[in-house]
Amino acid sequence: MAQMMKGLLVMLAGVALLLAGPLWMLAGERVDLDTHWSDADRRPAGLAPAPAVTPEAVVQVYAARAYSWRGAFAVHTWIATKAAGAEGYRRHQVLSWRRPTVVSQWGPPDRAWYGNPPRLLADYRGASAAKLIPRIETAVARYPAPDRYRAWPGPNSNTFIAWIVREVPGLEVTLPAHALGKDYLFDGVLADAPSGSGYQLALGGLVGVLLARDEGLEVNLLGLTLGIDLWPPALKLPGIGRLGAAEPVQGDGVPR
Repeated sequence: MAQMMKGLLVMLAGVALLLAGPLWMLAGERVDLDTHWSDADRRPAGLAPAPAVTPEAVVQVYAARAYSWRGAFAVHTWIATKAAGAEGYRRHQVLSWRRPTVVSQWGPPDRAWYGNPPRLLADYRGASAAKLIPRIETAVARYPAPDRYRAWPGPNSNTFIAWIVREVPGLEVTLPAHALGKDYLFDGVLADAPSGSGYQLALGGLVGVLLARDEGLEVNLLGLTLGIDLWPPALKLPGIGRLGAAEPVQGDGVPR
């Protein structure tokens, strides 16, 4: 009985550790629980080059806090593409309220995600972006779960982006630790890390470990990630994400 109680206390302590970050986000009012989605900010952030002054091809990957209470746990990610000479961008993402869930639509690539400003994760331009765009479009069309969506542990919007990144050679993206669902694998339990610089072992998006040059060490427990990055140095905490030096933007885009 004593051993059972000890095991239960250890398990409860582990769950409390995993939930500490999301609860801190909620308690500190770091996520907006009051604004209706129809009133939330959707303005462009000015992170994408204007097509009128940038005729070259562009591929960018973004992340922003999820809407409402979900933002205490996770970010939403998407890919934006602009072919050479195109007058606008296409955003590729998974939306929970659409069927099929995969949506590719024209529009501002760097809009706030229902009140939450986007962060640029990767930026490819010119010849490299031109090669990536048809590969991305092919991968989007081949996504294996266009009619399935499950916020936890996946497949969700972050599962989609992680799958696209793994499927497209040359598209290397370090997804945020709190991109919940990025560790959901469709086939098998072993895969390349999204950055392409290491590997990960994952069981149903609930338990796993990732070790890579760019992501560092990440441990996935119940879909939430704890980790450490040696360079640039940072801790990765559930709900909070990266705590430490900022993650550099990947790709060959113009430095910002």
